[in-house]
Amino acid sequence: QVQLVESGGGLVQAGGSLRLSCAASGRTFSSYAMGWFRQAPGKEREFVVAINSSGRGTYYAGSVKGRFTISRDNAKNTVYLQMNSLKPEDTAVYYCARRSMFNTGSYDGIRDYDYWGQGTQVTVSS
Repeated sequence: QVQLVESGGGLVQAGGSLRLSCAASGRTFSSYAMGWFRQAPGKEREFVVAINSSGRGTYYAGSVKGRFTISRDNAKNTVYLQMNSLKPEDTAVYYCARRSMFNTGSYDGIRDYDYWGQGTQVTVSS
């Protein structure tokens, strides 16, 4: 059983920064791509960014490209999301997820992820 635990959310003013962390249990973390998704009130969960198992490949949603940066430390079983120049529309619950070995080939499909964290709230005030 894999457990993913997010941390680092909070309240920040527009233009500010936050760094989210996602700690994973298990010994196979380095074999899996990881992703971040978010869900705002009344909206569907949406893809934010993903990183491949080695950390050398990253994939961003257009809305966050140039502002957010994903990284991972396989020695610490942790994936990070650095969020800069935050906007009120970034307000959401942010989830990290493990990409399944059985996937469609894309990185932005929710159904390609098999384990999810409980989420951490990010609120950006204007």
